[in-house]
Amino acid sequence: MAAGVEQRATLIEAILQDIYGEAKLVESGALPAAALTGSVDFVRAMRGVEPPGGRHMPLYACDLGRGPDGRWWVLDDRTQAPSGAGYALENRLVLSRAYPALYNRMNVQRLAPFFDGMRKGLSASAQRSDPRICLLTPGPFSETYFGQAQLARYLGLLLVEGDDLLARDGKVYLRTIAGLKRADVILRRVDADYLDPLELNGASQLGVPGILEAIREGGVAMVNMPGTGVMESKALLGFMPKLCRIMLGETLKLPNVATWWCGQPAEQKYVEDNLSRLVVGPAFNASAGQCSRSRLIADLSVEDRESVSAWLRDRPGDHVGQEVVRLSTMPVLRGDRLEAAPFVLRVYAAWTPDGFRIMPGGFCRTSERPDARAVSMGEGARTADVWVLDDKPVEGATLLASHDDVKIRRVAGTLPSRAADNLFWLGRYLERAEATLRLARSLCTSLMVTETAIHGSGETLEGLQTLLVGWGALDEDALGSGSLEATVSTLRDEDADGSVIRLVRAARRTAASMRERLSADFWTLLLGLETELAATWPMPRSEAEALGQVERALQVLAALSGLAQENINRDAGWRLLDMGRRIERGINACRMARTFAHEAATTDDLDLLLDLVDSQITYRARYLVGLSMIPVRDTAVLDGFNTRSLAFQVLTLKDHLAKLPTLLDDGVPEEPHRVLLPPSTEIETSEAASLTIERIAHFEATLLHLSGVIADRYFLQGAKAVPFFPPPDDL
Repeated sequence: MAAGVEQRATLIEAILQDIYGEAKLVESGALPAAALTGSVDFVRAMRGVEPPGGRHMPLYACDLGRGPDGRWWVLDDRTQAPSGAGYALENRLVLSRAYPALYNRMNVQRLAPFFDGMRKGLSASAQRSDPRICLLTPGPFSETYFGQAQLARYLGLLLVEGDDLLARDGKVYLRTIAGLKRADVILRRVDADYLDPLELNGASQLGVPGILEAIREGGVAMVNMPGTGVMESKALLGFMPKLCRIMLGETLKLPNVATWWCGQPAEQKYVEDNLSRLVVGPAFNASAGQCSRSRLIADLSVEDRESVSAWLRDRPGDHVGQEVVRLSTMPVLRGDRLEAAPFVLRVYAAWTPDGFRIMPGGFCRTSERPDARAVSMGEGARTADVWVLDDKPVEGATLLASHDDVKIRRVAGTLPSRAADNLFWLGRYLERAEATLRLARSLCTSLMVTETAIHGSGETLEGLQTLLVGWGALDEDALGSGSLEATVSTLRDEDADGSVIRLVRAARRTAASMRERLSADFWTLLLGLETELAATWPMPRSEAEALGQVERALQVLAALSGLAQENINRDAGWRLLDMGRRIERGINACRMARTFAHEAATTDDLDLLLDLVDSQITYRARYLVGLSMIPVRDTAVLDGFNTRSLAFQVLTLKDHLAKLPTLLDDGVPEEPHRVLLPPSTEIETSEAASLTIERIAHFEATLLHLSGVIADRYFLQGAKAVPFFPPPDDL
């Protein structure tokens, strides 16, 4: 099987070299021109372009089916941007951890050597010895995004979207918080038609304007090259046996499904004469109408058969006829019993400096349908890990390099602007959810007597609910309602923009855009919190039950905060994540102080403020005289040692900004520094006795302004998307 896959990859590469080069196959008549140009995946702009490393298709995959007689058949070629390798990797990681003893005893061949070779092949296609390699994704709404993120994390690639890249002067640059950085190699998961809205699909928002020109100039290596997707057309399957003899002087080791392209008169007649026993499908990937999917003619009604026949006569070149392939089955466990399931196996080949390397395994899909005909595969499919067994113990290969190959590096790495944006807002959403939960906890305890006050006093409870209404966590009509109803609404009201469930979902959506940067533990905790909050049962029936749900949610957020503090390197990404938390916490501290430490505040108000800023223990240890306005304000706003105070957030923000990269090395403070310096100086030099509510409101407005300034500087959006300075070639 491996030899057949390698031969097919070599053959397709030779065909691509010809059709985008001298085109001798078309000139000699061995390959009809219409079989190529009828596909939108044939990119004319790539004619005559020398691919990086001399190869159009460094990564190849094919879908294989096994017939009832045990022979393997090629069902489809995957040459555009083969997907599924990340899923195959995840399946292997899960199975090897779930059954480690069985996995080792069975001598399963490792996947790591394949991915190591793949990474070396990507590096070899670049012009520089230490290239910056990106994986271009359509984004988190892609159905294969999880696999892309998994692959990027495992190989150490930068996961980027089209908006993260800029093509200029024949090169491609990555937008980062430190300005433009050169992108040397791009492993794409975006179809070629969407790569460049200037030259291809003008409606595309997934690509990079001008990237085809950069490819033609040799300024970036694209894997796979635009135009390789033409080899996925079923119209070409019928020519593969003949082309193999012409190009390689060999017969196909892995035959493909018998296919007749109806763009030729004889083949069209054969298909029309044998419709009842063939599958009729699209010749090209972008076909529409009746030929948008494969159909088994024998299963159609008389009316549908006549419709397909009419389309076949009207546009024969858009159709192919294929032999019906019956797949053999494999046993799968469903419930408590084994059942037979048809399956398709996707096998991968990656070009390395030593030639093609075949993945010892693959991406297997098992059908939920009992119909074993290959045409029925698709919806309702499940995946399975694929083990290739050895007859002796397998060496524990990993992606670890030998000590001679490793160059020690302690640099922070490249942080794309989009990732910085998402990290910043992830921090803000999580902190806002925590602050809202603290308010909800105070609602639950509003009838409980503390050592100094009863939070259920009218004015304090009204201020608490008013603050929740102002945050969008509680509907204005809920003012004056019972504490239980207000708490449940704050937690679970999906119509309230500031409710805890809405904030957690916003955090999850933001985190989903950078799965490759977050640990599995972080992601699992976040999903678990969303699931618990979204559950419609059990609904709390008392303040005590509601308090239990609030406390559990706060514990999860505390665990997420701990993971962020202890499990993320202190690089620019961590600083942006923490800056989002600090800005949100500082804003919340100001709002709480203005609400509960105003001039007419009661002892109950001050006690609640200390609860909300988690400073009861600190205050009791310092002051033995009881609650007093000035020391409470100092604790919540000006105390630089209190991790919940405004002063602590401002000091931490100053430290983060000082350590983030600058665009120009001229010593001039950038805009975020200039915005933060006046309030930080005032906070550090202010006395609590002179602190007014108006000054606290001013500090809050400054932090809100700072958030926008940070976005303009580091996230490179809108009119500021391109820093106006010439990037040096060595970036």
